[in-house]
Amino acid sequence: MSKAGVVTARRIEDLFSALVPEEKASVISHGVALRLSDLQKRLFLAESKVRQFEEKYRTTLEELDAEGLPKDADYEMHEDYIMWHHWTGVIDKTKERIISLQEIAEQGLYAGEIPGAGH
Repeated sequence: MSKAGVVTARRIEDLFSALVPEEKASVISHGVALRLSDLQKRLFLAESKVRQFEEKYRTTLEELDAEGLPKDADYEMHEDYIMWHHWTGVIDKTKERIISLQEIAEQGLYAGEIPGAGH
């Protein structure tokens, strides 16, 4: 992070710290809800991409990795294989992020039940 970015981040942290506990909980709650929504959309897209490859090649990536690409695989299949791995990685990372945010959400922040959140 650049020096300006560090200063901005500290300024935001200072401003956030100055909020009353109820506002902190509200900001976190709304932020978690928005971020979860974005991640759910990304997960849906990634799963759709993987499903398209599975339908196109009538196999799973795991099976293809185990067997290897066919000897007669063309350029398109090689490119698809790379993208297939990419989207599978996106699914894994996105699921991890969703789980970590759901843990925050489960702490009652949606209902504002933790008035001292952020202290």
